[in-house]
Amino acid sequence: MSFYITTAINYVNGVPHLGHAYEAITTDVIARHRRQRGDDVFFLTGTDEHGEPVADAARAEGVEPQELADRNAARFLAMTEQLDISNDYFIRTTDTRHKEIVQEVLQRVHDAGHTYKGIYEGWYCPRCADFKVENEILDGNRCPIHETELVREQEENWFFRLSTFQEPLERLFAERPDFVKPAIRYNEARSFLHSGLEDLSLTRARMTWGVTVPWDPGQVFYVWFDALLNYYTALGYARDGEDLTAHYWPATWHVIGKDILKFHTIFWPAMLMAADIEVPRQVFVHGFLLAADGRKMSKSLGNVLDPFDVLERYGSDALRHYLCREVSFGADGPVGMDAVRARYDSELANEFGNLASRTLNMLERYCDSAVPTAATDPILAADFAGLPERIDEFLERLDLTPALDEIWQRVRRLNRYVEERAPWTLARDDATREELLMVLASLAEGLRVVTLALNPYIPRKTAELLEALGAPITGERTFAGHGSGAAVSAIGPLFPKTAD
Repeated sequence: MSFYITTAINYVNGVPHLGHAYEAITTDVIARHRRQRGDDVFFLTGTDEHGEPVADAARAEGVEPQELADRNAARFLAMTEQLDISNDYFIRTTDTRHKEIVQEVLQRVHDAGHTYKGIYEGWYCPRCADFKVENEILDGNRCPIHETELVREQEENWFFRLSTFQEPLERLFAERPDFVKPAIRYNEARSFLHSGLEDLSLTRARMTWGVTVPWDPGQVFYVWFDALLNYYTALGYARDGEDLTAHYWPATWHVIGKDILKFHTIFWPAMLMAADIEVPRQVFVHGFLLAADGRKMSKSLGNVLDPFDVLERYGSDALRHYLCREVSFGADGPVGMDAVRARYDSELANEFGNLASRTLNMLERYCDSAVPTAATDPILAADFAGLPERIDEFLERLDLTPALDEIWQRVRRLNRYVEERAPWTLARDDATREELLMVLASLAEGLRVVTLALNPYIPRKTAELLEALGAPITGERTFAGHGSGAAVSAIGPLFPKTAD
């Protein structure tokens, strides 16, 4: 089946941080898992490059907006590579092809009568690039996201008749209670909807850094309308010579942060309805990563966990494992370098890494560097029964942490199995040779299964280990009834103990 998943695109007025890394990693885990199941996956990420915040940041540096966009887009692209993100395309909204499709879609919205010209006056947050409605504004006319003072602005714009879609959106939410996940975010979106929708400013008259409005070239589209369409536009040109829209649209999952919920769950589907385009199947809203003390991360407080610091010290697999293990996807959660180190040492090095080393060493020592073809232990096989189905069940709902815990329970079970069966003792007596072969075949098969299951989470080291086990990365996910007979090779420690 086709499976289309996206991240929110990253704004280029700043450089990559942990929140960007978290969304890319978690979405990548889902994409890799679905490919492992045999789905036809398309995974999109990229950068949002228009709007006032980018223009302001460029002006402050004394450069053109395109120069700033080019520089920071390159940083986000490099981040995806460093994190081993398996995206199929990286979209940039300054791409001419994207802009052309935006103009075509929004021209359809205009031609269908869903726009009108009027005077807009309201409280505006330059950092959000968003006008705030009265029930969102904090005391002192402050932004609910940035807590900075809002600016009162007035200009003549084109408006989008959002209010027209009050009933269609209410019907959408009533008929599809899983449209937004988790449930708390569904309720939040529905509450915003029930407060009553007001028409939105679709264009900006004073801005030049954006996509030109085709029916009024003196204006550009409000950055959010340009950006939200990226999920649709990318399919039109992501693969040279092909239009993938009919194959992959509507998207299976949009993965976003909770700070942009109303744009993706209210404004976005209304705009698609106005253009007669099917809405996405589901939107998943994740929480914020907090400092270890539970406060919001802030450079001024010195409590920011820098993803590039973790990458340098421990590698991409360690960061991926830690974030998926430590924070329940969809909720807020504290993170910190001490906890990264603890997970690395206790789980990756001691539990998984040590299991791999012991297994390969015993296969080399007792079985001439090959997995025995002996029947596997039915007792151990029973502990692995249903594991792929259980993982699938969790990841269908994007429950990344419980799925990873299911796998890790088997890592620990294999370590207990080594201690219970003590292959080194069995190897001392020719009379227990057959039992030894069964134990090592079972251990190798269990290691293969957990390594394959872990591959979406920690792709780099698991690929290395599967190769050492002589096992294909696209292999069978269930525990086999006998050893593979594959030749194995020695490798160094997967996760070497750190000096600090």
